Amino acid sequence: MEFNLVQTIAIYALPVVFAITMHEAAHGYVARHFGDNTAEREGRISLNPIRHVDLVGTIIVPLLILVTSKLFGASGILFGWAKPVPVNFDNLRRPKRDMLWVAAAGPASNLVMALGWAGILKFSTLMESNSFSLPMGLMAEAGITVNVVLMVLNLLPILPLDGGRIAVSLLPNRMAYAYSRMEPWGFPILLVLLFTNVLGMILNPMVRASIGLIETIFQL
Repeated sequence: MEFNLVQTIAIYALPVVFAITMHEAAHGYVARHFGDNTAEREGRISLNPIRHVDLVGTIIVPLLILVTSKLFGASGILFGWAKPVPVNFDNLRRPKRDMLWVAAAGPASNLVMALGWAGILKFSTLMESNSFSLPMGLMAEAGITVNVVLMVLNLLPILPLDGGRIAVSLLPNRMAYAYSRMEPWGFPILLVLLFTNVLGMILNPMVRASIGLIETIFQL
C-alpha cells in the first residue's frame, strides 16, 4: 500500500519527537545521578516532549527532510535535535570521568527505544493484518530507524555530539583540552557533512548493520 506525505508525517511524528526528546531527558537524569541538578532545576528531567522540543531542530528540519525524501526521492539521513539539556560538568563529582556517562546516556536511550519499537513491530507481525496493525507496524519500523540513526550519529567523535564528549572523557588531559577547543567548529562541520551527503555515506553502513542486528535478535 502507498502512503502519501501526510500519512508519512503521521507515522514518523511520534518516533521522531520521542527519540529526540527522551535522548535529552536521559542526559539530565544521568547528570543528576552524578551530582549536577542543573537540568532538574530547569524542569528538563521530564518525559514531556514540550519541555525539550526545539521548533527548528525537532520539527522543521526533520519535516523538511521527510518532505524532500517523499517529493524528490532523496535519501538523506533523518536529522534533528532538541533543546540541549543544561549540564554543568563542574558540578559532577568527578567531571572528566562522569562526563562519559552523561554523554553516553543519550545514545543508550535511543538504543533502548529502538529495541522497544522492535518489540512493538514483532507484536504487530503476530497480529491479524488490519487497519490498526498495519500503521502500528509502520510506526514501529520508523521508530527503529529514527532511533538507530540518532544513536549512531551521536556516537560520532565530533563535538558537540555525545561521541565527542565521550572522546574528551577518554583522552589524556592535554589532548582532551586541545580537542575540546574544536567544539565551536563541530556543528558547522556536521552540517557540511550532512548537506554534501558525506554524513550519509559514513552512517548508512553502520545504521544498516545495527538495524540488521536488531531484526536478527527479534526475528523480524
